[in-house]
Amino acid sequence: MARRVYLHIGAPKTGSTYVQNVLWNNCAALRDAGILLPGSAVAHDHAMADLRAAPWRDSDVYWTWDRLAEKARSWPGDVIISNEGLGAATSEQAARAVESLEAAEVHVIAAGRDLWRTFPSFWQQSVRARSGWRFGAFLRAVEGGRAEAFWNNHTAPRMLRRWGDLVPAEHRYLVTVPPPGAPRDLLWRRFAGVLGIPDGLCQLAEPTSNPSLGAAEIELLRRVNLALGDRYPLRTPYQKVVHRHLVDAVLKRREGVPFGVGLDRADWVREQAEQQIKELQDYPCRIVGDLDDLRPTVMRQSISPDELDGEQLLQVAVETIVGMLGHADTLSRRPDGLADTVNVLSRLRTRAAGGVKRRLRLATRRDP
Repeated sequence: MARRVYLHIGAPKTGSTYVQNVLWNNCAALRDAGILLPGSAVAHDHAMADLRAAPWRDSDVYWTWDRLAEKARSWPGDVIISNEGLGAATSEQAARAVESLEAAEVHVIAAGRDLWRTFPSFWQQSVRARSGWRFGAFLRAVEGGRAEAFWNNHTAPRMLRRWGDLVPAEHRYLVTVPPPGAPRDLLWRRFAGVLGIPDGLCQLAEPTSNPSLGAAEIELLRRVNLALGDRYPLRTPYQKVVHRHLVDAVLKRREGVPFGVGLDRADWVREQAEQQIKELQDYPCRIVGDLDDLRPTVMRQSISPDELDGEQLLQVAVETIVGMLGHADTLSRRPDGLADTVNVLSRLRTRAAGGVKRRLRLATRRDP
């Protein structure tokens, strides 16, 4: 039976990729120290989707939530389960997750980031998940109280109410994301302190993240999503095609112009940040870092993707097509390219079919 299980539930775009990379890159050393990361990063993602009964989940994957929980329960030491999508679970789903860990001491960790950086991050993630709404429309929806998914899935106060209320107050943590300019390893040191990971146990590579797209690049992807119609509707097909061949291969590699909330909304963002801080001050949990980190400190005028004209987007679209042609050429030159794979599979299938036929003929001859 696991002694303690730490559930790192998000939110997205709070340095979770960096923290998870450190954890998985050092999983052997952690295991030797009595700390288990069950399965793999992909297993945690599949289990999260299963727990949430997400419409885009793959129904035939091996790693369900129950299977991951079973793996966690069988470990005699501490366990870490980390996926930023867990925070979006409903209260009932969160209760199921905690209950599935039986008698283990469950700890819940949520991370918080200032809203000035969070608003554009959330919208970008939604577009990279196949959304087609404009940035300005998203901001107006938040201002008008019509974007509950943002507050539910991307902010710590609501995540902690759904998950944190299921465990004792001393087992709830809010880790604040350091402001720009802070030491690069500070976020990891905050998480490591919560998880009980000794200093020096994990080797820290350069912090990595899920790079943001520029204004033109994310607007191009948004328009591609609209043009796709009902093609690649689920998460895995979209990731295998659009993410692999457009986002990861080309758009992420471009030096795009950053985008963000305009200064005309600066006062409103500050008000929302203060409200969020007040909620967290009133919520009984351990603050790892400083709630001041949730106050925006660097607020500069930024371009909105909505402001781009057709000529700018056309230029980026042409350059993207050129990049995709280079990507396709690289794939075609690889010895393990798609064409070779198809040919190999075809030959194997032919040989297998021939073998079956030969065995059937032999069996027929032997029958009286």
